[in-house]
Amino acid sequence: MRVLVNGREDGTIDPADRGLNYGDGLFETLAVRDGRARFFDWHLERLATGAARLGIPLPGAGVLEREVARAWPRGPGVVRVVLTRGVGPRGYRPPPNPSPVRIVSGAAWPDGDPARGVQGVRLRWCSTRLGRNPRLAGIKHLNRLEQVLARAEWDDLEVAEGLMMDEGGAVICATQANLFVLAGGALVTPALDSCGVAGVMRRAFRSWAAGRGESVVERAVTPAEVAGAQALFLTNALIGAWPVCELDGRRMAVDGRAAAFNAWLEQR
Repeated sequence: MRVLVNGREDGTIDPADRGLNYGDGLFETLAVRDGRARFFDWHLERLATGAARLGIPLPGAGVLEREVARAWPRGPGVVRVVLTRGVGPRGYRPPPNPSPVRIVSGAAWPDGDPARGVQGVRLRWCSTRLGRNPRLAGIKHLNRLEQVLARAEWDDLEVAEGLMMDEGGAVICATQANLFVLAGGALVTPALDSCGVAGVMRRAFRSWAAGRGESVVERAVTPAEVAGAQALFLTNALIGAWPVCELDGRRMAVDGRAAAFNAWLEQR
């Protein structure tokens, strides 16, 4: 793994960094091949939205693009970009003139079973709920304890993901992926105006579907709709799209859209 802190390989993180102490920051996970990040502009756009929401100055696009390439210059890899507000005095009050810290780390592409994109994965429901907070909804901030607690609910390696609801019982996402539901021949994805992360691959899947003449409706989704769906799909930056073959022990039909999307994605 190669790690750059503010562009330096010998850089260190101050123990007083607000990202470490309060989760005061943002991150992006990018699929990279030979130094080039897939959908880099979309990742940068989401990072900019989050930075504006939190009031953290954003480094220039050129700086991040160069550091992503340095973090993983050869072959397929994964680069994580973390942006924190930097060091500040004790207490929650943000410093008036923050000095942001960026941490860009690269690692080899993780081992995985490519058959999952065709044969499907097993899911379960999580009991941990997501809290509603419209001000943080959609952005990828560093506070991920809800997802950590949800992922700690199972140890079965055959279960790939867990679905999460918000505190009102609406289905939002999986612990590390966005959700698409095929119901009545139409594609639906949960609205993310109160919580959840608006994934870049979610955006890509919607764009791909539109290119096929299929619209994707974004609205509230109930557990009953998910349980009775014709098909389910999960998306994130590393998996592309997975169809779901089983939910809480009930077999589900595997739809070919995931495999078709992944084939399209390989050309990006």
